[in-house]
Amino acid sequence: MTSMSRARVISAASLALTLLLTTACGTDEPDGGNDVIQVWALEDGAVNAVLERSIESHNASGAIPAELLTYVNDSYKETLQVALGSPSGPDVFFNWGGGNLAEYAREGRALNLTEALEARPEFRDAFLPSVLDVARVDESYYGVPMLGVQPVVLYYNRAVFDEAGVEPPRTYGELLEAVDTFKARGVTPITLPGAQGWTQLMWLAYLAERLGGPETFQAVIDGEEGAWRDPAMIRAMQMCQELVGRGAFGTDFASLDYDNGSASAMLAAGESAMFLMGSWDISRHKNSNPGFLEKGDLGYTAFPVVEGGEGEPGAVVGNPSNYFSVNANSPHPDEAIDFIVETVASDEYVDGLIEAGQVPAVRGIEDRLRASEHAEFATFTHDLVSEAPSFTQSWDQAMSSATAQALLTNLQLLFLGDIAPEEFAQDMESFL
Repeated sequence: MTSMSRARVISAASLALTLLLTTACGTDEPDGGNDVIQVWALEDGAVNAVLERSIESHNASGAIPAELLTYVNDSYKETLQVALGSPSGPDVFFNWGGGNLAEYAREGRALNLTEALEARPEFRDAFLPSVLDVARVDESYYGVPMLGVQPVVLYYNRAVFDEAGVEPPRTYGELLEAVDTFKARGVTPITLPGAQGWTQLMWLAYLAERLGGPETFQAVIDGEEGAWRDPAMIRAMQMCQELVGRGAFGTDFASLDYDNGSASAMLAAGESAMFLMGSWDISRHKNSNPGFLEKGDLGYTAFPVVEGGEGEPGAVVGNPSNYFSVNANSPHPDEAIDFIVETVASDEYVDGLIEAGQVPAVRGIEDRLRASEHAEFATFTHDLVSEAPSFTQSWDQAMSSATAQALLTNLQLLFLGDIAPEEFAQDMESFL
């Protein structure tokens, strides 16, 4: 980062304190005053570097300079919720689309971008329509994709698999056999950073998808009574607890953290054999475990088929993308829109995402993906998404904040064995 660019990375803790102080004191100007475009995003070394370069390019000619502020995942939503109603709020903010963005849109806190997109059809049409539509609320657009497509995939350590003579599991039965094999060899079968409930959600979401199809979770979104008590949902919860009981996640999963990089490092070091995580995790390996990638030891495959399940084998769960939206209370909304337009579909930004291991949600980039450093993973991800009969958004991102928090809390209790599936379902039914 250079002083000329004014791109800054500020910790979540220090910004949370700043928000509390400025809100309490009634300050009219956030840190840096109103002469900057504040861009908020999650901490991710490789992706943040791409954003910083784009901010430098913007600041070389933009009337109002931009600055980058980053947060760890778990604290971000709460901080953003407070900030959008304070004078220290961002101008451009990262989000997951879906339920959270819909809340902000309907509360008048996210700017309607439909007119801006219609005025710039070449920018609007640069994105994959199915991904762009995740930022559509009540027929209007409130965000645009700013990262790649992000399906959840089953990563595995190829060297650990080869040493054990195990093939990547294609069925759930094969997954269970692999769990038993690795456990017997003293290797944690599956990394699970259980300190965060959203990592456990990936297991429940995929199992429910494989057992009952996308209709299982769609019934929850539609508010259908009994949706959480659906047999496929209950069985998926039971299977999560059976995995825990089988020792699939080891004994210390509840204290393992994703944000500090220890979970990804565990797979890279061969301390675990598998890791169910979003496609974004390759950026973390590129930044923190480059040797793991260079040796070609990072393997990846689709989530296994559950024998006898009604779901389509190729269906995908994850985040269609992440999005940039504009704060409706930004003091310079036009400049914030211009920053987004000149950034997220530009060749510089798209190439930077590809270099970081992302698969941008942009049309016509197939040749660039094939020529990328991680071409095998990029084309695997592209094919996985393009061939999927359905792409279910991560449940917590499709829900309201209150419902999502209840879901994640119940998930942690479920994996710890503190509640039964029926109790989980009963509590979640109250949120329909």
